[in-house]
Amino acid sequence: MSLRLWLCCACFTLVSYLSAQQEESTMDLQKLEEVVVSDSRFELRRENSGKTVIRIDSLELRQNQGRSVAEIINQKSGFEITGSRTRQGEVLGVFARGGRGRQILILIDGVRVNDPSSFSQEYDLRLLSTSQIASIEIIKGAASTLYGTNAATAVINITTRKPTSDKIGGEVQSSIGTNQSASDQNYNLAEFNNNARIGGTLKSFTYGVGFANTYVNGLSSIITEENEDDPTSKYNTDIQLGYQFANDISLRLYANKSKLSTDYDESFGLMDAPYRFESDQKRIGLSGKWVFNKGELALNTAYSDYSSENFSAFPGMFTGRNYVADLFVKYILKEKFYTILGLNYVQDRADFVAIEQFTITDPYLNTVYTSDFGLNINGGLRMNNHSEYGSNWVYNINPSYVFSLNKGYLKAFTSYATSYITPSLTQLFGEFGANPDLEPETNRTIEAGLEYKLDNGLRTNLVYFNRKEENFVFFDNVSFQYSNAEEIIDVQGVEFEINWQAIDALRFNANYTFTERKGDNAIRIPKHRVNASMGYNFTHHTVATATYSYTGERTDTDFNSFNDVILDPYSLFGLGIAHKILDNRLRLFFNIENLFNTEFTEVIGFSTRGRNIRFGFALTL
Repeated sequence: MSLRLWLCCACFTLVSYLSAQQEESTMDLQKLEEVVVSDSRFELRRENSGKTVIRIDSLELRQNQGRSVAEIINQKSGFEITGSRTRQGEVLGVFARGGRGRQILILIDGVRVNDPSSFSQEYDLRLLSTSQIASIEIIKGAASTLYGTNAATAVINITTRKPTSDKIGGEVQSSIGTNQSASDQNYNLAEFNNNARIGGTLKSFTYGVGFANTYVNGLSSIITEENEDDPTSKYNTDIQLGYQFANDISLRLYANKSKLSTDYDESFGLMDAPYRFESDQKRIGLSGKWVFNKGELALNTAYSDYSSENFSAFPGMFTGRNYVADLFVKYILKEKFYTILGLNYVQDRADFVAIEQFTITDPYLNTVYTSDFGLNINGGLRMNNHSEYGSNWVYNINPSYVFSLNKGYLKAFTSYATSYITPSLTQLFGEFGANPDLEPETNRTIEAGLEYKLDNGLRTNLVYFNRKEENFVFFDNVSFQYSNAEEIIDVQGVEFEINWQAIDALRFNANYTFTERKGDNAIRIPKHRVNASMGYNFTHHTVATATYSYTGERTDTDFNSFNDVILDPYSLFGLGIAHKILDNRLRLFFNIENLFNTEFTEVIGFSTRGRNIRFGFALTL
């Protein structure tokens, strides 16, 4: 029996069995509870927040087991992550609200992460393992007042998993799948994900250890006649220790290591090549908290070491280090004023011909006012002190008003915010195209929107945004040097989201994004994007999910001719089913991605994934 036929039979048997369980189980009553967000670093009810916030919780992460962090975020409004639908291990282009990767700030447990040795000083999302993550909170729009430089279009705040409250506990996850293009449906098993965690609490002491491994083969980076495989492997280890000295004082020490190795091909000329990229990240951090009446004092610190190497026709080694410290005090006054006062310090270093570094020291203040009659105001101020560029101010004002309804609310909100992004060390002092005369990039963002929520499970929002970028830093292919753009980049767009618990067992989520970028060629940013998913609980233990995504026309550059090309739109469908047994301790799942085996182009000349299957389990010990 062929593997394809065996899988079809197995899938049919599984679905038949799960459907038969329907009469033996009760419905899984899922009510959409009021969501709390931390866009102000305080836990506030969603109706008191004037920001556009997306929360990806542990349930959604579990339902996306086997998918990368980039794939999961790419399902959300306002985002386009090129490389998330190609061969795993390909370089990712992360765009939020029509902005570039440097305009997105990534935090892990509240501490900024970025690679000082990379060209644009971004953090490589390929280094992350989904199994290590408890939740992801995405704050869209400018948030530089609270989080500093780079937070111009979005902040992606990743919270890692913490030890269980039991003395000892653990989890094992594993998934296997295919990794094939639309033109070569061989159904060979080529994707393997495995991870394990153990941890617990012994009185005042907590501990946790985790390990994850991913190996993917089966696709070539570049579409060629040979189409030789370009494998990718990744290892993640993490350890954390915590101690509760008293009811109000706690300390946490953590360390993690991520190693990525991926083969790739020659993009100039689009040829097979025996190239390889290796990246190694080590990180250690310490966080402490003292909780007192109506507030807390907290310190988050982390040291990261990055090293990577290209084995190609243009070989190179890149090493960088950074140290981050964030000291802040939070205080609540009369349950109406939520104030945070902090000092953030960043030191970035990279090895070029000489060791280069800069430091950023930012004091900041932010306050949220929540009234009894519906008015909420979020405002803040930050002074960016850069060792190369001196002092600059950023600020935001974000009022909102909530109209109480009989069974819900209607919220209107708007914001005006500025942000400030300094050039990277590579752009200033690197060995290829450096320009020490670069000016910092400045951003101004305006937002306005409505959110409507009913107690019966419906929530929808509509947001308009407009952003102007000045002194955008780009690489000039004529002068072969980094330069500031003379044109002002003007980006505007609309985002629409709907989340609906139609009945107890049926939920529906969808989003639409319109983005228009003027001032450059807006490479790989589609004007129209749609994502939708529908989940149905057959029983208390069984859920099925259907997904849909649409990516509209966008521009890409053919680097063989350096001409811009319009790429065709495409739609992708997916199906999944999951079932729990052994008192819900064992979860089994089966997914099909790109159900109709659609052929499409994400980046000119690069492979994309066709119909693929993935199945696996998660066992809680």
